[in-house]
Amino acid sequence: MYYYVSFLFPTLIPSVLSLASIDRLLISSQNIDTRLYSSKRLAYFSISICITFWILFYIHVLIKVQIEEVYPSVLSCYFDLLQSYRYFVSYSSLLISFALCFIMIILCMFAFKNVRRIRAKPHQQRHEVRTMTKKDFQLLRCLFVQDVIFILFSIPLRLSSAYQSATADKIRTPLQKATDDFFNNFSTVLHHIPYCASFYIFILVSKAFRHELKRMIFKIVGIDIPSIQHEEKRLNNAGRENVELNIAVVTRIEC
Repeated sequence: MYYYVSFLFPTLIPSVLSLASIDRLLISSQNIDTRLYSSKRLAYFSISICITFWILFYIHVLIKVQIEEVYPSVLSCYFDLLQSYRYFVSYSSLLISFALCFIMIILCMFAFKNVRRIRAKPHQQRHEVRTMTKKDFQLLRCLFVQDVIFILFSIPLRLSSAYQSATADKIRTPLQKATDDFFNNFSTVLHHIPYCASFYIFILVSKAFRHELKRMIFKIVGIDIPSIQHEEKRLNNAGRENVELNIAVVTRIEC
């Protein structure tokens, strides 16, 4: 079960990030029909299919990983000793990681390309074509940073695992073994960073998240501050009043 979970969850995380990248790409599209696919119903369905697929895909780990007696009274839980199976596990994990990382990079590039098209248009035409809310922009930036951090910190462990499987039959010197162990332990530490970095990413990147966190802390001590939606609505109303006032002044001058 330990090996099964250790394979399943590291694959689910980038899969969900990829689905989130697809959602951001859909919602940043200027096509109305395309934007309709960005919905909670489709998100729940996609995540359910994704989880079911990876649960079934890694069933072989429950079969091939066994408890064996290495020495008298010394038990070890490890993979099947067949070299072909070790190659399959190592290279399939490496291929899946690279494929998911590549998908995340491509989706983020297309999403930011859509954002650049939106911002390149004049403010008067944005309402006629398509505009994203500030919340959508901030979620897109947070997701991009999450994708980058996951890619940078997860690839070293996959490379280390593939290298150890490819050189498992070679005799190592004590120095080579110490170097391999150090790199493997160091890459394992890096691999765990993306799983605990989301809170810090949202704190640094998202102004709305910082405001809501501040609002929650102040609420605990009994101080109420307006939500960011209320502040944006107040600023928008103030902007409309200024525009109407300017129009009235111009009209009087023309008269």
